[in-house]
Amino acid sequence: MRSIRSIRRRLTVLAVAGGLLATGCTGTDPAGSGTKPAASPRLDWKRCDDAGAEWRCATVKVPLDHAKPAGATLGIALIRKEATDRKRRIGSLLFNFGGPGASGVEMLPQLSGEYASLGERYDLVGFDPRGVGRSSGVVCRDDAEQAAAEAAVDPTPDTPAEEAAYLKDAADFGAGCARRSGTVIPYTTTSATARDLDVIRQVLGDEKLHYFGISYGTQLGGTYAHLFPRRVGRLVLDAVVDPTADAAGHARHQTVGFQRALDNYLRSTGQSPRAGTARITALLAALDRRPLEVGDRLLTEGLATTGIAVTLYAESSWPLLTEALEAAEAGDGSGLLRLADAYNDRDEKGRYATRSHSQRAISCADSSERPTAARAKALLPEFRRLSPVFGAFLAWDTAGWCAGWPVEGEARTPAASAPGADPVLVVGTTGDPATPYEGAERMAEELGEGVGVLVTNKGEGHGAYGTSPCVTRTVDAYLLDGKVPAYGTTCG
Repeated sequence: MRSIRSIRRRLTVLAVAGGLLATGCTGTDPAGSGTKPAASPRLDWKRCDDAGAEWRCATVKVPLDHAKPAGATLGIALIRKEATDRKRRIGSLLFNFGGPGASGVEMLPQLSGEYASLGERYDLVGFDPRGVGRSSGVVCRDDAEQAAAEAAVDPTPDTPAEEAAYLKDAADFGAGCARRSGTVIPYTTTSATARDLDVIRQVLGDEKLHYFGISYGTQLGGTYAHLFPRRVGRLVLDAVVDPTADAAGHARHQTVGFQRALDNYLRSTGQSPRAGTARITALLAALDRRPLEVGDRLLTEGLATTGIAVTLYAESSWPLLTEALEAAEAGDGSGLLRLADAYNDRDEKGRYATRSHSQRAISCADSSERPTAARAKALLPEFRRLSPVFGAFLAWDTAGWCAGWPVEGEARTPAASAPGADPVLVVGTTGDPATPYEGAERMAEELGEGVGVLVTNKGEGHGAYGTSPCVTRTVDAYLLDGKVPAYGTTCG
C-alpha cells in the first residue's frame, strides 16, 4: 500500500479480463548550477524495441556516487516522444509515476494518451530512476521465493513464531538485495535521483526542469526543488507525499487514508461504515484462521487485505471490490487474489516484476529509521482504532519494511524547502487513500510562501489529473500557458 504503480491501468485490465517511507536530502544548490553530466551532452536516440514508432530511447551516463563525479557511472534509461507542434514547443516534460519503483520507460508510452494535450507543446520524457527497471534495476529474490513468502508469512503476526518469521523474511529480503544488487543499493536515494534529473535536464538542453510527479514522484519533485530551486521550471506534484512525516507518520497517514476511502466506498453501497468495516474484519479474521484455497494457491489474510486496498486507489474500481468481497464471503477467494496479484506485479504464470524490490531499496536508502518490533507493537492499539481493517497491517509494516537492511539510510525526513523557486503546483485529493490530502497541505507549506501553490480536489482516488476535469484544466493551463492558479483553488 505504497503508491500508484499504474494501479488504475491494471485494475482496468482486470475489470475487462497499492508506503511510503521518509527520505532525506542534504545540501542545496541555491545558484541552481546543477550537476555536470558524466557524458557527452549529445544523446544517441534510437527506435525503441517495445514502444510505438513515435518513441525514441536513449541512455545517459551519471555518476554512481554524485560525491565522486569522476568515478564509476550508471546508465539511466530514457524514452521520448517529441512535441507535435514544433513551432510552439516549450521544452521537455519529465514524468515520474511513483512507487518508488515505477518504470517511466515502460509506463509513459502506455499512459501517454492521458497527456496528449501536453504532448503537443512538450517533448514527453520518461525515465527509469536509478535502481529501477533498465537503470540497473534492483533484484532481491526470485519468483519462487516471492511466492513462498506471500503464502507463508503473516504480515500481521499474532504469535511469537509468526513474529519471528515475519522479521526473518524482511531481513532475508534485504540480504538478497545485497547479494544480487549490492553495488547499486547504497546509491538509490531520492536525492541521488534528483541529481540525475538535473543531468537529464542539461543533456536535453533545457534551462529549467519541467516535471510532472505523481505519488512518490512528488517526493522526488520536492527534493529536486530543494536542491536546485533556481532550476525549477513548471513543476506539478499530484497525490502528494508528506515531507514532514517519519516512518510511523506515513503509516499513520495511510491508516487514516485507507479507512477514510473504505468508509466512502461503504457509504456508496448503502452500508454504514461501522457495519461494513465489521463485516470485512470478520472475513479477514476467518482468513487468518483458515485461508481460502484458490487452485493450488491460498488467499491469506495478508493477500486479502492487499486486494481490498488496491481497489481504493480509484473510485472506478469500487465495483470490483463489491464483487470480490461477496465472492470471498461465499468461499471463492479468486477475485481478491487477482486484485492482490495486480498490486504485487504477479502475472498469470506466477512471474513477478521487480518493482517492489526497487521500491524497498529506494525507501530504505532514503530513511535513516529502522523501527523495531517493539515500536510497531506500541502503535497497534492506536492504529487498530484508526482502522480495524488496515491498522495492524500498516503498524507492523513500519518494522518489517527495512528490518535488517544492509545499507544505512540518509535521513529521517526529507527537505523540501525551495526559496527562490518558481511556483510549484501541489494537487491533493480529499479521498486519496495512499497519500492523504494533508500531505499536500504540508508539501505546499514546506516548499515555502510563493512557491507551493495548493490545489484541492474534492474527490476519491490516488491522483487527480485525468480523472478530475477541473484539475486537468488547471494543470494544463499552468504547464502550457504558465497560468498559476490562486493558492487554495478547489475543484469538485
